[in-house]
Amino acid sequence: MQSILIFLLMFIALLLAAPQGAGAYVGPGAGIAAIGTVIAVIGAIVLAIVGFIWYPIKRLLAKFKKKRMNDQKGTPS
Repeated sequence: MQSILIFLLMFIALLLAAPQGAGAYVGPGAGIAAIGTVIAVIGAIVLAIVGFIWYPIKRLLAKFKKKRMNDQKGTPS
């Protein structure tokens, strides 16, 4: 009984994994819109990651710069 169940599950997985033709046409307008959407989503993700990484680094650099300027002003030349 268990071997039949395993066979059926494997058969269903094989059927779902087999490529099938969609039988549909995607025109140039829809294709360009889809490509533009994918590029926009990827760009938004990249900018979000850069924003979350760059802003703390920028604050840290400003903090070090301010500390260095205070140290230079405090020491006599």
